[in-house]
Amino acid sequence: MSKPAKTEAELIAMARAELKVHADCPDGMTITVIRSDDTWEFRASADEATAAKPGYPECVAMLVQIGDHLSKQYDFKE
Repeated sequence: MSKPAKTEAELIAMARAELKVHADCPDGMTITVIRSDDTWEFRASADEATAAKPGYPECVAMLVQIGDHLSKQYDFKE
């Protein structure tokens, strides 16, 4: 049975909503979806000032966990 598919924008919106609930992330973090064959994962990036802010490493770690959770539920839709 196939998983429902979500667009990149939908997946990122879901990740941002979960991050808002579970972590105090600094403004300026960019989230992208990286695809590899049949799988996908989130990637976080930020400028040096944002990456140096308290909580940024925790947000990146939380994003990885959220991506792992969501990738088991949803496929990537073009």
